[in-house]
Amino acid sequence: MTATVNETFEASWNQWHSERESYYSDPLGWVSLTGLYWLTDEFETVGDLPGRWRADEDVVHVDGLSVTTLEPVEGAPGILVEDGDRRIEVIRRTGSVALRVHDPASPHLQEFSGIPTYDPDEKWSVAGTFTPYPEAKIVTTGAVVEGLEHHHTAVGVIDFELGGDKQQFVAFGGKDGGLRVMFTDATSGVTTYPAARTLVVTDSTDSGEVILDFNRASNLPCSFTDYATCPVAPAENKLAVAVEAGEKNPRPFGSAS
Repeated sequence: MTATVNETFEASWNQWHSERESYYSDPLGWVSLTGLYWLTDEFETVGDLPGRWRADEDVVHVDGLSVTTLEPVEGAPGILVEDGDRRIEVIRRTGSVALRVHDPASPHLQEFSGIPTYDPDEKWSVAGTFTPYPEAKIVTTGAVVEGLEHHHTAVGVIDFELGGDKQQFVAFGGKDGGLRVMFTDATSGVTTYPAARTLVVTDSTDSGEVILDFNRASNLPCSFTDYATCPVAPAENKLAVAVEAGEKNPRPFGSAS
């Protein structure tokens, strides 16, 4: 028997949701983080980590480990250093350097039981029109960690209707092509994470048509851990309407609130 459009929609959403939960269940992933430690320019021991660490504006210096210097790149995924079953991730953010600890024995990971969501509903999949900027521009936002900044490449705007009103998002370039938006709405800080959710938008057609499927509005890593440095949504992407679709706030882990 041929599947209905609704059945195909739900099956696709279920697969997406399953992949999201699998990603955050990784034994050395975001939920396994147990610490975030900012380094200074003086050698010091850090928590219960081996060796001594210090950072200058170019290099991280390590004393007491097989590795002696590291050069993390600003804003990029960190460099991983093995410590038994754990991984020490060395990151650079807004000029400062920090160590994040990934531990497969993290109590947060043991408590993690999935990502709460709204029930998928096709009414939250809406059409929009993408208009590119003549030239890409940099949009700077704050972060969930005070004093940090994130710099995003904005490539245009997406116009759409939601809640009976015309809306507009500033769109960033996606990691694997396409477009990406970060936004807040009237559910933010109520049933969804307050700083931002993110939405991947497929490439536009020749006429600029895109689909915004808010059923796939996703949490950033900072919604799962205090040890992430995620951006907050740009002010231009704040919606007055309640987007009761996509992922809810996962804290406490497993909560359906």
